[in-house]
Amino acid sequence: MKGVTALDDDMARAAETIGPVELLVGIPSYRNAATIGHVARTVREGLSRSFGGMRVAVVNSDGGSEDGTRDRVAEALDGTPRIVGRYVGLPGKGSAFRAIFELAGRLNARACAVVDSDLRSITPEWIQRLLAPIVEDRADYVAPLYARHKHDGTITNTIAYPLTRALYGLRVRQPIGGEFGFSGALARDFLEGGAFVPQARRPSEGEAEHLSAREESPRPSVQNEVWEGDVARFGIDIYMTTTALVRGARVAQAFLGAKVHDPKDPGADLGPMFRQVVGTAFRLAAANRAKWAAVKGSREAPVLGDVHPVDPEEVRADAALLVRRFGEGATEHGATWDASLSKETRAAVRRAMDEAIPHALAGETWARVVYDMLAASARDPSRTAERVTALVPLYFGRVAAFIDDARDMTTAGSERLVEDQALAFEAAKAYLSAQLAA
Repeated sequence: MKGVTALDDDMARAAETIGPVELLVGIPSYRNAATIGHVARTVREGLSRSFGGMRVAVVNSDGGSEDGTRDRVAEALDGTPRIVGRYVGLPGKGSAFRAIFELAGRLNARACAVVDSDLRSITPEWIQRLLAPIVEDRADYVAPLYARHKHDGTITNTIAYPLTRALYGLRVRQPIGGEFGFSGALARDFLEGGAFVPQARRPSEGEAEHLSAREESPRPSVQNEVWEGDVARFGIDIYMTTTALVRGARVAQAFLGAKVHDPKDPGADLGPMFRQVVGTAFRLAAANRAKWAAVKGSREAPVLGDVHPVDPEEVRADAALLVRRFGEGATEHGATWDASLSKETRAAVRRAMDEAIPHALAGETWARVVYDMLAASARDPSRTAERVTALVPLYFGRVAAFIDDARDMTTAGSERLVEDQALAFEAAKAYLSAQLAA
């Protein structure tokens, strides 16, 4: 991978002009002219308020917008060191982050943060809470903690959170939240393969004398695979969080209040995102089995900032559409279900098919559905995409059941359902190990 860069000429030239910085904030974008100006101005204010004496820069890593997105950023950041350009690579959020990671290395950034470009609820305090723990050496990785509507974050609630918690033993409530803080060292690790690459032995002082800086930590060949697959798209967030956990980084959570952004209906919008997030999570789980096999239970990740009640903006979800998509999945993916799910799990899915709302897809049954698909993917990695695609309609059924269960609950009250599901994943972890050993 020597000589390969995710930076276009504009970004590379700007990096040379700016030189070393202490703090770097990245904003990935694609056609976000309506919202990104507000985000960029808020980032600028947050840096000025909390880190006024430090060398800073803001990066807009864009996917080729033609709606004036980059112009809005340049206007909002007038007077602030900035790097604005189009990343090089597969279209997707992960490729945008790849350019930000590369710039963190080039600029020798001590601490970095990334924020989404469609945020309407971002405040200057977000920047302080994401970066200060890194600057003050209290954490290496800061995940967001939001108050989200009970219909929002369905991929997080049904798989990303319970699976990450059960496997790696830390309760990171929003492992794919979008806003993160991380050290410059982790940025380099993300760039070079992260949790897909076994941690290399550090050279001794004598060995180091005979190695150049690049030779000390060469980019592994697996980097090609990382940045040419799901990580280059929506798999990036779970890749970062898992890498931090696998590497033993100090992980904390920053309470950011409500997250108000462009919401997505799980039945209409989230299929591709689900496949990329869950496909990445499955591949990471298979690659790091030795790291999580002996982990039992889970512990809280420390929360930075006062957690206070917040009333998030309502997110509408079409439960009837979800049920219909679940029913249609049996026709399209029934053969994959039969080949991947255990006899007991297949029986539970059939029971769910007979229900008006598939409540059979809950608790330990849902955990076993996910674990069966994960184990089948680990046994035959070439068919991971097929297994994850076949899991999508089952996920639709699980979300429909959650919506029905939470119908008369407040958002805060529905959190108990999420926690119960996470505990079921922990309880069924021995089942996963048995399936992998079969």
